Amino acid sequence: MLSFSNVSAGYGGVPVLKDIGFQVADGEMVAIFGHNGAGKTTLMRCAVGDITEVSGKITWHGETIIPKAVHRNVRLGIGFVPQGHNVFRELTVRRNLTIAGLHHPDVNVEDIYRLFPILKLRGAQMASSLSGGQQQILALGMALMTKPRILLLDEPSTGLAPVIVRDVMDSLVRVNRETSTTVVIVEQNIPATLKIASRAIVLKSGRLVFDGASRELERKEDLWAWF
Repeated sequence: MLSFSNVSAGYGGVPVLKDIGFQVADGEMVAIFGHNGAGKTTLMRCAVGDITEVSGKITWHGETIIPKAVHRNVRLGIGFVPQGHNVFRELTVRRNLTIAGLHHPDVNVEDIYRLFPILKLRGAQMASSLSGGQQQILALGMALMTKPRILLLDEPSTGLAPVIVRDVMDSLVRVNRETSTTVVIVEQNIPATLKIASRAIVLKSGRLVFDGASRELERKEDLWAWF
Protein backbone atom coordinates (compact mmCIF):
# COMPACT_ATOMS: atom_id res chain seq x y z
CA MET A 1 0.00 0.00 0.00
CA LEU A 2 1.16 3.52 -0.88
CA SER A 3 0.19 6.01 1.80
CA PHE A 4 0.34 9.82 1.96
CA SER A 5 -0.30 11.35 5.38
CA ASN A 6 -0.47 15.14 5.90
CA VAL A 7 1.99 15.69 3.04
CA SER A 8 2.93 19.22 2.03
CA ALA A 9 5.65 20.08 -0.46
CA GLY A 10 7.02 22.95 -2.52
CA TYR A 11 9.99 24.60 -4.15
CA GLY A 12 12.06 27.48 -2.80
CA GLY A 13 9.64 28.10 0.02
CA VAL A 14 6.64 28.29 -2.32
CA PRO A 15 4.01 25.69 -1.33
CA VAL A 16 2.64 23.40 -4.06
CA LEU A 17 1.00 20.54 -2.15
CA LYS A 18 -0.97 21.24 1.02
CA ASP A 19 -1.86 18.60 3.59
CA ILE A 20 -2.40 15.71 1.15
CA GLY A 21 -3.66 12.41 2.52
CA PHE A 22 -4.78 9.25 0.71
CA GLN A 23 -3.88 5.59 0.23
CA VAL A 24 -3.52 3.36 -2.81
CA ALA A 25 -4.18 -0.33 -2.23
CA ASP A 26 -2.24 -3.11 -3.94
CA GLY A 27 -3.55 -3.88 -7.43
CA GLU A 28 -5.52 -0.64 -7.80
CA MET A 29 -5.49 1.56 -10.89
CA VAL A 30 -5.85 5.16 -9.74
CA ALA A 31 -6.03 8.30 -11.90
CA ILE A 32 -4.88 11.70 -10.64
CA PHE A 33 -6.32 14.77 -12.31
CA GLY A 34 -5.99 18.52 -11.88
CA HIS A 35 -5.39 21.78 -13.70
CA ASN A 36 -1.89 22.87 -14.74
CA GLY A 37 0.03 23.74 -11.59
CA ALA A 38 -2.29 21.77 -9.31
CA GLY A 39 0.62 19.72 -7.99
CA LYS A 40 0.22 16.44 -9.88
CA THR A 41 3.84 16.07 -10.96
CA THR A 42 5.05 17.21 -7.54
CA LEU A 43 2.91 14.45 -6.01
CA MET A 44 4.58 11.84 -8.23
CA ARG A 45 8.03 13.17 -7.39
CA CYS A 46 7.22 13.02 -3.68
CA ALA A 47 6.26 9.36 -4.07
CA VAL A 48 9.81 8.49 -5.21
CA GLY A 49 11.57 10.94 -2.90
CA ASP A 50 12.59 13.43 -5.58
CA ILE A 51 11.52 16.48 -3.55
CA THR A 52 13.59 18.13 -0.82
CA GLU A 53 11.01 20.48 0.67
CA VAL A 54 8.44 17.99 1.92
CA SER A 55 6.73 17.40 5.25
CA GLY A 56 4.34 14.72 6.45
CA LYS A 57 4.85 11.04 5.83
CA ILE A 58 4.87 8.88 2.70
CA THR A 59 5.18 5.11 3.03
CA TRP A 60 5.22 2.17 0.64
CA HIS A 61 4.41 -1.18 2.26
CA GLY A 62 5.42 0.24 5.60
CA GLU A 63 8.77 1.61 4.38
CA THR A 64 9.19 5.37 4.67
CA ILE A 65 9.96 7.18 1.42
CA ILE A 66 13.10 9.18 2.16
CA PRO A 67 13.47 12.59 0.41
CA LYS A 68 16.39 12.81 -2.03
CA ALA A 69 17.01 9.05 -1.89
CA VAL A 70 15.40 8.16 -5.20
CA HIS A 71 17.67 5.21 -5.95
CA ARG A 72 16.95 3.64 -2.57
CA ASN A 73 13.21 4.29 -2.81
CA VAL A 74 12.90 2.85 -6.31
CA ARG A 75 14.64 -0.33 -5.14
CA LEU A 76 11.66 -0.87 -2.82
CA GLY A 77 9.64 -1.76 -5.90
CA ILE A 78 8.49 1.62 -7.21
CA GLY A 79 8.59 2.23 -10.96
CA PHE A 80 8.39 5.83 -12.19
CA VAL A 81 7.85 6.91 -15.79
CA PRO A 82 8.25 10.72 -15.95
CA GLN A 83 6.59 12.87 -18.60
CA GLY A 84 8.20 12.54 -22.03
CA HIS A 85 9.72 9.61 -23.89
CA ASN A 86 12.47 8.67 -21.46
CA VAL A 87 14.45 6.22 -23.57
CA PHE A 88 18.02 5.96 -24.84
CA ARG A 89 17.34 7.11 -28.38
CA GLU A 90 20.66 5.97 -29.88
CA LEU A 91 20.35 2.42 -28.55
CA THR A 92 18.20 -0.42 -29.84
CA VAL A 93 14.89 -1.30 -28.25
CA ARG A 94 16.34 -4.51 -26.82
CA ARG A 95 19.39 -2.72 -25.45
CA ASN A 96 17.14 -0.15 -23.73
CA LEU A 97 15.27 -2.95 -22.00
CA THR A 98 18.45 -4.81 -21.07
CA ILE A 99 20.02 -1.74 -19.47
CA ALA A 100 16.84 -1.00 -17.51
CA GLY A 101 16.92 -4.50 -16.03
CA LEU A 102 20.61 -4.68 -15.13
CA HIS A 103 19.89 -4.90 -11.41
CA HIS A 104 17.11 -7.45 -11.89
CA PRO A 105 18.59 -10.53 -13.62
CA ASP A 106 15.42 -12.53 -12.87
CA VAL A 107 13.43 -10.32 -15.27
CA ASN A 108 13.69 -11.41 -18.90
CA VAL A 109 13.32 -9.16 -21.94
CA GLU A 110 11.12 -11.88 -23.43
CA ASP A 111 8.62 -11.27 -20.61
CA ILE A 112 8.27 -7.68 -21.81
CA TYR A 113 8.01 -8.82 -25.41
CA ARG A 114 5.10 -11.09 -24.49
CA LEU A 115 3.34 -8.16 -22.86
CA PHE A 116 4.13 -5.74 -25.70
CA PRO A 117 4.60 -7.65 -29.00
CA ILE A 118 5.34 -4.40 -30.86
CA LEU A 119 8.62 -4.11 -28.92
CA LYS A 120 9.70 -7.56 -30.09
CA LEU A 121 8.99 -6.56 -33.69
CA ARG A 122 11.09 -3.43 -33.21
CA GLY A 123 13.74 -5.06 -31.00
CA ALA A 124 16.68 -4.44 -33.34
CA GLN A 125 15.66 -0.87 -34.23
CA MET A 126 17.09 2.26 -32.68
CA ALA A 127 14.67 3.79 -30.19
CA SER A 128 14.89 7.05 -32.12
CA SER A 129 13.18 5.37 -35.09
CA LEU A 130 10.06 4.53 -33.08
CA SER A 131 6.88 6.56 -33.15
CA GLY A 132 6.02 8.65 -30.10
CA GLY A 133 3.54 6.04 -28.91
CA GLN A 134 6.03 3.21 -29.37
CA GLN A 135 8.66 5.15 -27.42
CA GLN A 136 6.14 5.59 -24.61
CA ILE A 137 5.46 1.85 -24.58
CA LEU A 138 9.23 1.23 -24.56
CA ALA A 139 9.57 3.56 -21.54
CA LEU A 140 6.81 1.55 -19.87
CA GLY A 141 8.61 -1.70 -20.70
CA MET A 142 11.84 -0.30 -19.27
CA ALA A 143 10.07 0.55 -16.03
CA LEU A 144 8.69 -3.00 -15.85
CA MET A 145 12.23 -4.37 -16.26
CA THR A 146 12.90 -3.02 -12.75
CA LYS A 147 10.24 -5.41 -11.42
CA PRO A 148 8.04 -2.76 -9.78
CA ARG A 149 5.10 -3.56 -7.55
CA ILE A 150 3.69 -0.10 -8.24
CA LEU A 151 3.99 1.95 -11.42
CA LEU A 152 3.75 5.75 -11.34
CA LEU A 153 3.20 7.48 -14.69
CA ASP A 154 3.24 11.22 -15.32
CA GLU A 155 1.08 12.13 -18.33
CA PRO A 156 2.03 9.23 -20.64
CA SER A 157 -0.34 10.41 -23.40
CA THR A 158 1.23 13.87 -23.83
CA GLY A 159 1.74 14.73 -27.50
CA LEU A 160 0.26 11.48 -28.81
CA ALA A 161 -2.45 11.08 -31.44
CA PRO A 162 -5.81 9.77 -30.14
CA VAL A 163 -5.36 6.32 -31.70
CA ILE A 164 -1.92 6.00 -30.05
CA VAL A 165 -3.33 7.19 -26.71
CA ARG A 166 -5.74 4.25 -26.88
CA ASP A 167 -2.83 1.84 -27.41
CA VAL A 168 -0.95 3.25 -24.42
CA MET A 169 -4.03 3.08 -22.20
CA ASP A 170 -4.69 -0.49 -23.31
CA SER A 171 -1.09 -1.32 -22.40
CA LEU A 172 -1.59 0.02 -18.87
CA VAL A 173 -4.73 -2.08 -18.43
CA ARG A 174 -2.77 -5.14 -19.59
CA VAL A 175 0.04 -4.43 -17.12
CA ASN A 176 -2.42 -4.01 -14.26
CA ARG A 177 -4.41 -7.14 -15.04
CA GLU A 178 -1.66 -9.51 -16.15
CA THR A 179 1.03 -8.61 -13.61
CA SER A 180 -1.13 -7.32 -10.71
CA THR A 181 1.04 -4.19 -10.70
CA THR A 182 -0.54 -1.23 -8.95
CA VAL A 183 -0.86 1.71 -11.37
CA VAL A 184 -1.09 5.41 -10.51
CA ILE A 185 -1.46 7.62 -13.57
CA VAL A 186 -1.36 11.43 -13.76
CA GLU A 187 -3.19 12.58 -16.87
CA GLN A 188 -4.71 15.57 -18.64
CA ASN A 189 -6.70 13.30 -20.95
CA ILE A 190 -9.60 12.83 -18.55
CA PRO A 191 -12.09 10.90 -20.75
CA ALA A 192 -9.52 8.28 -21.84
CA THR A 193 -8.21 7.79 -18.31
CA LEU A 194 -11.61 7.55 -16.63
CA LYS A 195 -12.31 4.58 -18.90
CA ILE A 196 -9.46 2.52 -17.47
CA ALA A 197 -9.09 3.69 -13.85
CA SER A 198 -11.52 2.49 -11.20
CA ARG A 199 -10.72 5.39 -8.87
CA ALA A 200 -9.98 9.07 -9.37
CA ILE A 201 -8.26 11.71 -7.28
CA VAL A 202 -8.55 15.41 -8.12
CA LEU A 203 -6.09 18.07 -7.00
CA LYS A 204 -6.96 21.75 -7.08
CA SER A 205 -4.43 24.43 -6.10
CA GLY A 206 -2.39 21.83 -4.28
CA ARG A 207 -5.24 20.38 -2.24
CA LEU A 208 -7.13 17.11 -2.61
CA VAL A 209 -10.73 17.98 -3.50
CA PHE A 210 -12.05 14.61 -4.68
CA ASP A 211 -11.22 10.98 -3.99
CA GLY A 212 -13.72 8.41 -5.17
CA ALA A 213 -14.96 6.09 -7.90
CA SER A 214 -14.22 7.16 -11.47
CA ARG A 215 -17.87 6.68 -12.38
CA GLU A 216 -18.88 9.09 -9.63
CA LEU A 217 -16.55 11.77 -10.99
CA GLU A 218 -17.71 11.10 -14.55
CA ARG A 219 -21.34 11.70 -13.54
CA LYS A 220 -20.65 15.14 -12.09
CA GLU A 221 -22.41 17.72 -14.22
CA ASP A 222 -19.83 20.36 -13.31
CA LEU A 223 -16.88 18.06 -14.02
CA TRP A 224 -14.96 20.52 -16.18
CA ALA A 225 -15.34 23.29 -13.59
CA TRP A 226 -12.94 21.32 -11.41
CA PHE A 227 -10.00 21.77 -13.79
